[in-house]
Amino acid sequence: MKMNDVDFLIIGAAKSATTWLQKSLQLDSEICMPDPELHYFSREYSRGHDWYLAQFGQCRDHQLCGEKSNSYLDDPLAAARIRESLPGAKLIAQLRNPIERAYSDYCMLYRRGEIGRNIDDHLDPRVAAGNRFLTGGLYFRQLQAYIDLFPPDQLLILLYEDVRSKPALQLNRVRHFIGASGPAPSRPLAMKVKDKSTPTVNPVLKRNLRIMKPVVAPFRETRYFKALHGWFAESPDYPPLTKELRLRMIDFYAPGTEKLGALINRDLSEWLS
Repeated sequence: MKMNDVDFLIIGAAKSATTWLQKSLQLDSEICMPDPELHYFSREYSRGHDWYLAQFGQCRDHQLCGEKSNSYLDDPLAAARIRESLPGAKLIAQLRNPIERAYSDYCMLYRRGEIGRNIDDHLDPRVAAGNRFLTGGLYFRQLQAYIDLFPPDQLLILLYEDVRSKPALQLNRVRHFIGASGPAPSRPLAMKVKDKSTPTVNPVLKRNLRIMKPVVAPFRETRYFKALHGWFAESPDYPPLTKELRLRMIDFYAPGTEKLGALINRDLSEWLS
């Protein structure tokens, strides 16, 4: 396999149902995608092209080959690296209301026990501008690098809201865009790939037990570990996104959202309501 055999990339955004898109495409016999996010053109570029191509070892000559790495959208070096290595690749950016995306990202790390309950520390633009939660939704700025380097017919911009309302239609748009010609699978996956309401260990307890993670890792798939996890698991109690915080985030995202709406010829005012 050569670099120009990679036909398409799903470049993001994170928490915008890109995993659903990947897993739905993997149901298609015309398409081949490795399961993990490779993050090659962002975090793993030092591994080299041979390592990258080895991740597609299961792909066959007749298949369309691609991968999903959400970090490609917000990494400042990714667009130029992709342009140099995969100048003909089709690029798919799936975007979500940036406020909902940021809150979903916050909830994910809170559920993992990696951050605390003071939501303003992470989502209030007055104190948190520049962190992953807020910058992850600056779509117009992130897309500009791809717009500058790739012709318009190589970039497909989708909205999470359209995917939720018409998943089969949006999946077919992607299939057509990347060049799939055969009949689509009977139906795409159900929309919810990851469920943030799934019971989990209390985040505070999880942080306190983090030092034990390497010790218990070999036992995670045993029934004893699962039984113990079930004993401590509970439905997560996420800090709410208050009206005041939402209004501050609306002000933060308004300029870029208006530019994005003009770029894709869509009314995105609902994102700012």
